[in-house]
Amino acid sequence: MSKAETKPAKVKRKKKPVTDPKKLKASNKRAGRKIGGTIAIFLFLTILGLFMVLPIWLMVVNSIKPVNEMFIFPPKWYTLNPTFDNFRDTYRVLGQMWVPFSRYVFNSAFVTIAVTVLQCVFASMAAFCLAKIKFPGNKLINGIIVLALLYNSNVIYLMQYMVMAELNMINRMSALILPSVASTMGLFLMRQSMSTVPDAMIEAAKVDGASLFTICWRIVIPNQKPALMTMAIFAFQGAWNITGGSVVYDESLKTLPTVIQQAASAGISRQGVTMAAAVILFVPPVLFFIMAQSQVMETMAHSGIKD
Repeated sequence: MSKAETKPAKVKRKKKPVTDPKKLKASNKRAGRKIGGTIAIFLFLTILGLFMVLPIWLMVVNSIKPVNEMFIFPPKWYTLNPTFDNFRDTYRVLGQMWVPFSRYVFNSAFVTIAVTVLQCVFASMAAFCLAKIKFPGNKLINGIIVLALLYNSNVIYLMQYMVMAELNMINRMSALILPSVASTMGLFLMRQSMSTVPDAMIEAAKVDGASLFTICWRIVIPNQKPALMTMAIFAFQGAWNITGGSVVYDESLKTLPTVIQQAASAGISRQGVTMAAAVILFVPPVLFFIMAQSQVMETMAHSGIKD
């Protein structure tokens, strides 16, 4: 008989249940710590969420408060006589401006869409060059981009105004759109995302005869939807809140936030109008965020690139 035939079969032994009181106590302690840690994290996130929701709740409540309830001290977290007169007054006040209310809405929508689309296009193309093309000065430019994240846009506002004046952009729609197209945060975000794309994929496309433009728009960018949609969310939010009151003087070129600021500066009698206008301005970015977030989550869950 062979050794394989004479070798006894291994019998799987069942693990005996732990009966040692010390081991049971230690196991229960570890389980208790896990449950306690989960409850602590849940409570912390709940409290943090309430602090974040609180300003939104106050904005909505104040928008449906009558004017006489807004100056009650101490302020109330609710309204006794809810009314939509503030929204009607907002439409009436803005409708009595020099141009129709629809013109302001069109200006804001046009500037927001133009800035969002152009920012996504230019940031994606520039990020592809910085992430996947080797050229002299590549590291220096990437370092400058990281350094530029530390500066607020107000720091360069005076120089930006001088450049726009030299280019004859003052009091034109381009003064609201072009300065917002170049986004350091969007470029940095797309460059970091494109750096994860395998070089083997790009080399294979080059072997097949694809140009850099084709590789960028048909291979790399379709796999960057999470980063692209995240950048679009930030771009939309920033563009929707553009005022441009210092570079645009023509009433027919002003955006909705600019006109609302003018209406709110009339005094305390317009506080209801201010709150109602804030709710109106708050709705479009939230809707866009909800739609874009679903795309981001779906893409992250069902896609991936491996080298």
